[in-house]
Amino acid sequence: MFRKIAFGLLWLGFITYAFVFAPPDQPDTLELIKNLSTGQWQGINPLVVALFNIMGVFPIIYSAVLFIDGRGQKIPAWLFAIPSFAVGAFAILPYLALRESNKQFPGKKDFFLKLLDSRFTGIALTLGTIILVAYGLLAGDWGNFVHQWQTSRFIHVMSLDFCVLCLIFPTLVGDDMARRQVKNPQLLWLISFIPLFGSLIYLSVRPPLLENSAEAVSIKQPIAN
Repeated sequence: MFRKIAFGLLWLGFITYAFVFAPPDQPDTLELIKNLSTGQWQGINPLVVALFNIMGVFPIIYSAVLFIDGRGQKIPAWLFAIPSFAVGAFAILPYLALRESNKQFPGKKDFFLKLLDSRFTGIALTLGTIILVAYGLLAGDWGNFVHQWQTSRFIHVMSLDFCVLCLIFPTLVGDDMARRQVKNPQLLWLISFIPLFGSLIYLSVRPPLLENSAEAVSIKQPIAN
């Protein structure tokens, strides 16, 4: 119950800050979002471009855990995972507040879950993120970014959204490792605390999800003589 209350309060606090205390909207915000979304990046600080695209990677990272975790929840994970592509932590936090601890995976993986569960997905996301981070760090203008963070609600809230998504990912790792029957979870759990790349490393090295179906159980059982 404490966990549910904590995530609920964090969600409400984040919403309140974003719409009440964050810097005001700028007249060119919609144009900026349109240009970022369509790849028209001329004249846009590479740090903003990198951050915007990383905020598109994060929902995939969370989906790789949420859709599996949601198999055993009363609430469908897609109701929160899909909106997270647009609003980030504003959609993930309610799921964390409403979900129950779930250390089992009932049934079998379909093609979509196999794709999300694949280590190749984690590796591909990691390589793409390395390119984005390198582009932002090497070509970006930090002075301009700080100025935009101080004056633009969109840049300000997007940056905080990034921080929140980094912070709350480890709360899903414990149950995910339990579903995979990881024997020594300490290292993977600690890895998940590394901002951004910890979650990517986790997806790249976690063992495959164990299916729990009648067919799978019967195959594992020894044949009686």
